[in-house]
Amino acid sequence: MNKKQRNMLVRIIIASAMTVALQFIGVGGWLRLALYVAVYLIIGFDILLKACKGIINGRVFDENFLMAVATVGAFALAVYERSGEYMEAVAVMLFYQVGEFFQSYAVGKSRRSIAALMDIRPDYANIEKDGDIVRVSPDKVEIGQIIIVRPGEKVPVDGVVVSGESSLDTSALTGESLPREVHSGNEVISGCINISGLLKIRTTKDFGDSTVSKILELVEDSASRKSKSENFISRFARSYTPAVCYCALALALLPPVFLLLFNGAAFELATFETWIYRALVFLVISCPCALVVSIPLSFFAGIGGASREGVLVKGSNVLETLSKVRTVVFDKTGTMTQGVFEVNAFHDHNDMDIEYSKTRLLEYAAIVESSSSHPIGKSLLRAYGHNVDHSRMSNLREIGGLGVTAVIDGKTVAAGNEKLMKSIGVTPCHCHTAGTIVHIAIDGEYSGHIVLGDVVKPTSAEAVADLRKSGVAQTVMLTGDTHAVAVQTAEKLGIDKVYSDLLPADKVARLETILKVSEGDGKVAFVGDGINDAPVLSRADLGIAMGAMGSDAAIEAADVVLMDDDPMKIGKAIRISRRCLRIVWENIMMALGVKGVCLILGVFGIVSMWLAVFADVGVMILAVLNAIRAMYVRKI
Repeated sequence: MNKKQRNMLVRIIIASAMTVALQFIGVGGWLRLALYVAVYLIIGFDILLKACKGIINGRVFDENFLMAVATVGAFALAVYERSGEYMEAVAVMLFYQVGEFFQSYAVGKSRRSIAALMDIRPDYANIEKDGDIVRVSPDKVEIGQIIIVRPGEKVPVDGVVVSGESSLDTSALTGESLPREVHSGNEVISGCINISGLLKIRTTKDFGDSTVSKILELVEDSASRKSKSENFISRFARSYTPAVCYCALALALLPPVFLLLFNGAAFELATFETWIYRALVFLVISCPCALVVSIPLSFFAGIGGASREGVLVKGSNVLETLSKVRTVVFDKTGTMTQGVFEVNAFHDHNDMDIEYSKTRLLEYAAIVESSSSHPIGKSLLRAYGHNVDHSRMSNLREIGGLGVTAVIDGKTVAAGNEKLMKSIGVTPCHCHTAGTIVHIAIDGEYSGHIVLGDVVKPTSAEAVADLRKSGVAQTVMLTGDTHAVAVQTAEKLGIDKVYSDLLPADKVARLETILKVSEGDGKVAFVGDGINDAPVLSRADLGIAMGAMGSDAAIEAADVVLMDDDPMKIGKAIRISRRCLRIVWENIMMALGVKGVCLILGVFGIVSMWLAVFADVGVMILAVLNAIRAMYVRKI
């Protein structure tokens, strides 16, 4: 509980005690009025102040104005009638403030819970200076500098382990409770907690570009990207509040005038008193607090709950779009497969010695692919198993969707797919082995090819089945891989349609076609690894990126980032979004339904000021408590 909430609680307790005491103290006249006014000001001075500031600033019609007019009007009626019944005006303000307190506490609790879940910002970094370990601010650490992370400390900046072994707690980033084992040569990301051994890490990014900064920026900015539901409620509140004020004014004046003119009755002030009271009740009931507070809170809680599960959503508008997804389009490599290729076979076109052929083809392929960020290049380097002498290579040229060319030891080497071979005038040898084929040409002559096989992620097939259970009507795979490999993978995973041999531009064109066909039948989501799929991620109705443990491209290009690369989280993210939207509509229907009924009853004098308080404050508390349910998503 913060200071503001504590002050409010103290005011509520004091006002409640004084109100109860006044029921047993036999005072009357102006002294009674003065005491009740004192209680009223203790509990409601901030509401009156906000109402006055709103009027001065041109924002007249808000809930503070409605509550101020209703309670001051109730006081005025009691003074005019000389009834001494000031209790009702004080009680309305008291109960309203009790509702505001519970709302503030619930919202604060929700924000604190989410902040605790996302409390991954490191406070310091350890660097070695003159033989001592010195703490510095993470943003002072430079790229390439060695930092020391002791057990129990957070990794402050992304980097590579240069010495030490340990287990890392990545649950705040990925939602995965199982620790991740790291040793020398492994990449680590900021925000993880070092559990056991001491690590020395060479930084690869500035703090501002590190994973922890990107994630915090994403979560903080998500509140500014409003959904259609939130925008509707904002517009509704702007029109609704002045409308009910004019309706209340009409309710206070028109019925008694009508009765006077058409019934021929004498002018009776009591008639005006009755309708003014009903108008004040009307104002209390009509406060839009439940809608204005609970709808944004529902989305905020939904985004926070998803973040706890390792699903980062870039705003409530994205969460709303996610709930409408009916077609999911997948990239293959790194998305549904591990992106870890294994060399399965070699074929030398010149029928040379097998071992020599294997060594020569793999050496040239590894050297020419050594600067590539593609998983195939990394796999070739791993299979080669030796350090690459980059001085042997010059004129490196990477051709998107085709492959790489370079000059190695004075020889022009090209490594890539069949399209690359044909583009340089080389006829490749067709391979009957299923897998990803890397063709190699040296000095314009075809030399052979290497066959690599990608490993399917353990949860990919289950993820596709889970999407069907979640209401996704169609699954599609777009890949630059060969038709045989693409079909084999799609059949293994149970994907409906597959399109192969696609360049990045071809993927965008194919996605355009899918978007046109699916128009009117729900939204289309594209799931990619966020490295070479940025154009498609941006073009889809919704881009979902495999975070690759926090890759910059994933966080920048996508609307949703799965921090642990698990495709099972796609179905869960959709279910979280649908549950959140269901809670939003529950609150809208409940608030409008209860208020609508009470407003009609209030016009006919059936609803008292006490019931009006429930229609406003009670519904607001129920809506806020219902909204917080959106944060608890672990069992969804």
